[in-house]
Amino acid sequence: MEVITDIFGEGKNLNTYHMCLRAAVVFLLTLILIRISGRRSFGMRSPFDNIIVMLLGAILARTVVGASEFIPTVCAAFVIVIMHRLFAFLATTNEHFSSYIKGERIVLYENGQMIGENMKRALVSEKDFYECLRKSLSMESLESIDRAYMECNGEISFVKKV
Repeated sequence: MEVITDIFGEGKNLNTYHMCLRAAVVFLLTLILIRISGRRSFGMRSPFDNIIVMLLGAILARTVVGASEFIPTVCAAFVIVIMHRLFAFLATTNEHFSSYIKGERIVLYENGQMIGENMKRALVSEKDFYECLRKSLSMESLESIDRAYMECNGEISFVKKV
């Protein structure tokens, strides 16, 4: 155990060497943890998926700077990755659980009208709505749009008329 302490340092008495070595190890561990959690962790960008990014960053940073013990902190990060993976699996097999964990899309525009109540619920102004229309479809008018949704990840998607 003393050899590990000599190599990685201990507590807040870390020098540049210790922190660099810890950073390299944490980088590799984080890469492994992210591979375990699956591609959706960074691909979907939903609030459910953003949790893992924030928590892994916050928890594993503590190991680099010596604010927490190395092994317990890595174990905590591993538990979070396993929980994310388990919840994602359960969400794919149970629609009710999925809507509770991930949320549901909100209809913002339908039948030629913006749905004011849903716009307020989604915290989207008309200005925000048109900005998304311009960014995603390079359009300024809703005449060729059938419906618009606030998706679970916070993006607004548009369905063109057929």
